[in-house]
Parts: sequence; C-alpha cells; structure tokens
Amino acid sequence: MKKIELLAPAKNLQVGIEAIKHGADAVYIGGPNFGARASAGNSVNEIAQLCSFAHLYGARVYVTLNTILYDNELEEARNLIYQLYEAQVDALIVQDLAICSMQIPPIEIHASTQLDITTPEKAQLLEHAGFKQIVLARELSLQQIKDIKSATSVPLEAFVHGALCVSYSGRCYASEYCFSRSANRGQCAQFCRLPFTLKDANGHIIRKDKHLLSLRDMNRSMSLEEMIDAGITSFKIEGRLKDCSYVKNVTAYYSTLLNQIIQRRNDELQRSSSGKVQLQFTPQLDKSFNRGFTEYFLHGKRRNEANFDTPKSIGEHIGKITRITGNRIEVILESGITINAGDGLCFCDYQGTLQGFRANTVTHTDKKNKFIVTYFGKQAFTFSPNHTLELFRNFDTSFEKLLEKETATRKLLLHITLKESADGFVLSGRDELDRTTSVTIYCEHQPSKTPQRENILRQLLKVGDTPYQIADIDIHFTADWFIPSSALTNARRSLIHQLEACRLTQEATSSLPTPRPLDTDAIQSKIHFDYRANIANKKAHAFYTTLGFSPQQPAFEVAPPKGRKAIMFCKHCIRYELGMCKKLNKQSSPYTEPFTLHSADGRKFELSFNCKDCEMTVWTTE
Repeated sequence: MKKIELLAPAKNLQVGIEAIKHGADAVYIGGPNFGARASAGNSVNEIAQLCSFAHLYGARVYVTLNTILYDNELEEARNLIYQLYEAQVDALIVQDLAICSMQIPPIEIHASTQLDITTPEKAQLLEHAGFKQIVLARELSLQQIKDIKSATSVPLEAFVHGALCVSYSGRCYASEYCFSRSANRGQCAQFCRLPFTLKDANGHIIRKDKHLLSLRDMNRSMSLEEMIDAGITSFKIEGRLKDCSYVKNVTAYYSTLLNQIIQRRNDELQRSSSGKVQLQFTPQLDKSFNRGFTEYFLHGKRRNEANFDTPKSIGEHIGKITRITGNRIEVILESGITINAGDGLCFCDYQGTLQGFRANTVTHTDKKNKFIVTYFGKQAFTFSPNHTLELFRNFDTSFEKLLEKETATRKLLLHITLKESADGFVLSGRDELDRTTSVTIYCEHQPSKTPQRENILRQLLKVGDTPYQIADIDIHFTADWFIPSSALTNARRSLIHQLEACRLTQEATSSLPTPRPLDTDAIQSKIHFDYRANIANKKAHAFYTTLGFSPQQPAFEVAPPKGRKAIMFCKHCIRYELGMCKKLNKQSSPYTEPFTLHSADGRKFELSFNCKDCEMTVWTTE
C-alpha cells in the first residue's frame, strides 16, 4: 500500500497544530537557527510541543536545517540536531552535505529544495549520501519526475502550491550579489519581485517598469493524481511565512482532494497519518494570498507563468468595474458573489498597474448583480467608458473572520472494551494507530438494582475535547454489575490520558532497497561542481571527495567568482513569455540581443538564453 503524505508549512507552533487539525500528514517548521527562512525560527521547546501533538495522529514533524553552513557553525548545528532528536523530531530538511558525515543521532535527513534536484543522477547521489526523502525541483515535468522515480528508491516529494522562485532553488545568488543577503543562508531579499525595464542591445525599451522575474503562484490541485502516478508520495505546500488562515484554507483544500483520490483507489493508496477531519468551512484557494495561478512546467512550457504587472496578491476574480465616479465604483459581480464593507478589492488599470482599495459601503442597485461600492481615502482612479476593468478581491472580511474561529476537528477512532476481572473491572482501549492500554477499576462485583448498560455507555462516550471519537464499546459481563459513574468517568479519563502519552513508533525508512551503484562519470557530467555546489565548509568538500567527486570552487558566499557572474538560473524565459521564442516564432525580431534588465536603482543585468534546454540565465555586467 502506497502511503500519501500532505506536507504543510508551520510558521510557529499554533500554525503547525492547525495544519495537522486541517488534514496535514506532516508539517515542516524552522528551528532556532540555520533555516532557509531566517525570520521563521522557533524554539526547541515549541517544536517538542508540536511533535507531541502531531504524533497523536501519526503525523510527522520535519525541521528545516537547510542553509549552507560555515566551518565555525558546524558544531552548533550538530548540537542543535541532538536537541531536535531529543524533542522527537522525525526528520531534518537539509541542504549542506556536511551534515551527512557528522556524528549525529539516528534521525532521518531529507533533501531540501535548495539542493536543486533536477536529474536522476543528482537524486541517485543524494540517495547514496543517506537522504531518506528528496524534494524535487519545482521546474520538473511529469516525465522528468517519472525518470527520477525509475532511477531511485527513496520517497519523492514535490511542491504543489504556493510562491515560486524564478531561479532554480539553491542556484540564486542575486540577493547575495546585490544586497549581501544570501538566499542559501535564509536571507532572500526578493530580488525577483522588483520592477525592471527590459532593453535590447541598441537601447530600445521592450518593456518598462514591469515585474519581469515575478512568477505567479503554483497551484497543482488539478494534477495530484497524475503526480501520484508519476511517483510523488509527499505533496508539499510552500509557505513557512504564511499566516494561520492561509495554512488552514490551503491544507484543508488539498487534504480534501487527496482523500477523494484515495477513496477511489483505496486498494492501493492510503494517507500516512490517521484521524478523521471535520471541517466547519468550505476551503477555497483563490481566497488566500495568490498572484494568480500556474502549474509551472508540470505539463511542459506554457505562456503566462509570470505576472508582469504586480508581485502582490490579486486574490479571487469577482466581477467587472463598469464605471468610476469620484469614490463611487459601479461593479457587476459574478453570480453568487457578495461584497462586504472592509473587503480588499483591486484591479489592474490601463497601464497595467495594480490599484487597490478597501470597500466602505456597498449598495445593491435595482439591476441584477450590480452594486455601488464606495471606498476609503482620496485616491482617484481613471476610467474609460469604452473599457471594463476586471475586479478582484484579495481580502474577504467574512472569510477571514470565519477562519479566526475553530474551523476543524480531527478525531481518532477508539475501540473500548469493558470486562470483569478478579479485582473489579478492566477498561481497555485501542485506537486506529493500534496503540493500546488498559485501566483497572477496583471495586466489588455488586449486582445492580436497575439496568446499567445505558449508564455505562453514556459515561464512556463522554470523550469531550480529546483527540478521540468512540467507534464502539464492547461490554463483557456475566451479570448486570453496578459500577459507580464516578469510577467509570475516572477510568475513561485515565485511559485516554495513557493513550495520548503513548510514544508512537514511526515506520522506519532504513529498510529501503540498497541504492544501485553510482555512475560517477554520468553524475560528474550532470552536476555542477563549481560555486553552484554551494560548498561553504571543509566537511562538505571532504564528503563530496569521499563519493568520488572533486568540487572546483567554494560557495558564492565564501568566494564570489571574479568578473562577470551568473547570478540566476531560470526555467522561466522572458523571451518565451513575451512571444519572442526563436524556436516557436521564426519571424525576425525587431530587437537586437543581448537583452538587459535595468533596475530602479541603476543596476544592469544581461540575459542569455539556452534554447537547447529552454533556460535563461541572468548575468552581472561587470
């Protein structure tokens, strides 16, 4: 039986708990140090609390330790790993291969997206290095995923939702070069969300002040089953900086979809954790932060992967603007849509600039679906009567208020048995994770004057605010014995407390098949061993050497290459996005290459295009 894992982000303890309650099989969270989101750190004590909660349901907790490490940080990182192991963390998400050769406790290590896993050869190398799960690069197609699956035996993880990095993860040095803030050290400065002017070699402006490197957000909700069939077993939601309402909504949405797939294929698939989730709301992806959606190369290259107009959230499409007069906006809403005071609304004006406003009053006119919206502030918007403007809502007050409440419960089925014993009675319990325990009720066997079965059932069913839901209660008596209600209540509470305290033994992954022999020549030809290997310490260098490889340069952060530098490596191609792909468009272009990007602060970057692999590289011009 193939186990399917929904892996959700946790900004903190509260968000992690809500992710599990809303259907996550695993969560990933940043520790005190060395996480690729420097502002998303949590104490070991908080992580231990999250582990205790997650393990009740057989869910797992992964901690991100996925920055590159300097020599003087290795011992601190090793000590942290021991603390996380004692906290019952299930796995570490790792970028720096120095960790593979450290003396650390027997904790699983998973390959971070920062390791840039794009080929079967890279996946095989990491399997040999000891990784028990690897997350594939976001840029891969279904066929490339299948190729990696056929070459490896470790579980494969893939992103399905959230923000996209325009560069292959682990191969972006723009923040380090421009702002001395390394993405490989958890300090990405969001260079790709800035506006740029695109010029050709003769200085002609092709696009002015557009967000040419800003991608839409990933949404692969319609392709989950295809991804399962390609070999993915762990489905990852991006967003360790996202708030609780985002994680609730998105996790619940994907959990529901996975359950529907598993229900159809329950003879071959199952969730990797247990417990039935009951939602008190209907999840809807476009109500949470998004820049518009894309499947991002899963089915090959397509246009509209980027949103050149804005890097901000646009939310859900709700209608059209038909007139603007002062601070009064006439709108025609889609069927079933309503607007409330306080909603955040936005549209792209005729120059392609995102304009936003907060609804103040909303009045229904005498025409169907037509409303008058007034907004706060004195900002004036231009409007042409010959055009309509598409209206979006990027903050739904009623939906957000709903998500502030308790919106999900997750319950484990509990089977209870009550039997006679020499000392009185024994109350036994077994939950759906096969954790068992029992409690003895010490009392004499006294025949009851009235039937007791209904009272026994009533007392044992009062599980209240616990992780359990009673599946069945078996009572095995030779007579209708009397048991005080207080004794039944105390026994039930003690039984559940003992079950919650049971330490779940996680399924070991050390029994994976032995990796096939490494083809070092093939790996050498497919993996970058220059600064893109991100080797920042002696131990990582030595580890590559023991595997038979000779890295040529240290990490960009340690010793930047001299002269002209490649600082971003992208599957996204501006030329392709603008309809100027030379493979698809045989007509001559009015623009002369090389193209350059010009930032608002006066920086200039050159673009090169690798048509063979359909990739783009961003270069410095020094």
